[in-house]
Amino acid sequence: MVASQLRVILTLLHPQNRTPLRQWQFDHETIIRVGRSPDNHVMLGEAVVSRQHLELRRVEAHLGSGQAGVSWQLINHSNNGTFVDGEVIAQKNLVNDALIQLAQNGPTLRFQTALISTSQALQLLAEPAIRETIFTGIAAPLTGGQSAPTRCTHTGNPSDNLFCIHCGQPIRVDKIVRQYQVLRVLGRGGMGTTYLVWNPTGLSKSSGMPEGKLQVLKEMNADVAQIPKAQELFEREASTLKALSHPGIPRYYDFFMEADKKYLVMELIHGQDLEKRVRKQGAVSIQEAIAWMVQVCEVLTYLHTRSTPIIHRDIKPGNLLVRNLDNQIAVLDFGAVKALAIAPGTRIGAEGYSAPEQVQGRPVPQSDLYAIAPTLVFLLTSISPQRFYKKQGKTMRLQLDEEVRIPKSLRDVIERTTATDIKERYQTAQELSQALKACL
Repeated sequence: MVASQLRVILTLLHPQNRTPLRQWQFDHETIIRVGRSPDNHVMLGEAVVSRQHLELRRVEAHLGSGQAGVSWQLINHSNNGTFVDGEVIAQKNLVNDALIQLAQNGPTLRFQTALISTSQALQLLAEPAIRETIFTGIAAPLTGGQSAPTRCTHTGNPSDNLFCIHCGQPIRVDKIVRQYQVLRVLGRGGMGTTYLVWNPTGLSKSSGMPEGKLQVLKEMNADVAQIPKAQELFEREASTLKALSHPGIPRYYDFFMEADKKYLVMELIHGQDLEKRVRKQGAVSIQEAIAWMVQVCEVLTYLHTRSTPIIHRDIKPGNLLVRNLDNQIAVLDFGAVKALAIAPGTRIGAEGYSAPEQVQGRPVPQSDLYAIAPTLVFLLTSISPQRFYKKQGKTMRLQLDEEVRIPKSLRDVIERTTATDIKERYQTAQELSQALKACL
């Protein structure tokens, strides 16, 4: 004879409107673990969620007169904290409809219980102990890549318009990830694919402040998602951007996991990267090239002089974007960033732009400065800098003696910036910036 039992229902709620996103039902478990690690019963991939964040324990209570009752106790295991109905707790017996928040500004779960009859319990013995539901209604368009219908039925819109001229809504939404409506692909790289997305709320999850409804969503590519190092770099990009605040760096908005994929949401910057600009319009003037590289030096100064210096490791024309608004440079793609305190090892960098020590897996701040030199060569000649590398002793060096488009004063700066011996280079971004300005 199977007695009546208590079903536990955990529902993940939308951070703004509290509509249900996903739901888990437990019928036979005595311990329910919640965290970022895949071995949890409930896996939540947000950066603030610890790998083993909390657990719910079934507690038998004796009510007297031979009667027994069941309650559920929450035990926190995370240094980031767990909140129940707004109160930070270490351990607490839960009541029905309790709201459990994993870390400040983290995801919220609603805890509920429901009594199952004897006949239901017998039937459920043959079914999975855990059942998961993903809600797909328009009020909560939040699944990891579900296809989405056309958002607007008005006619007369220009073919290249993203938004309807009548109602202002997206004309076509390719898919929906959480609240982010994917409008089109912006680019594809080895680590991830970036999309232009429409965030109906226009809110930043990290601050809750309005940030603009057009944003950039970066999705980790499935073919590298199983590589631990790739996952580490993707998460490092998110945590790095979250800690940075500079007009030359895109702002961080959100980081989460959905349907076993990791996503990073960033500020949309309207502009064109320098590689596309040169490919389309040709070489730029010396004045413009130097002005842009001085701005890159300003961003590198900010990164290199932090309490724990950050090395970008991927400075190249394709990662330097010129804003349409003010012709200023923004440094993109922090997927290769490395804190100076992290032990050396991984070799990352673009061929033709990477310093010798970076190729060997030992980058230093001067490695970022090195990359400015071949970037200048590309901007001023529209030719890949690899064409200018020649053997000099035991190493390959940029040889620009016959390149008349680059004046001697600037060639001298480039030669010093790319010296094989790090001690012979400019030691700081400020020092390189002053040398570049002197060439004008």
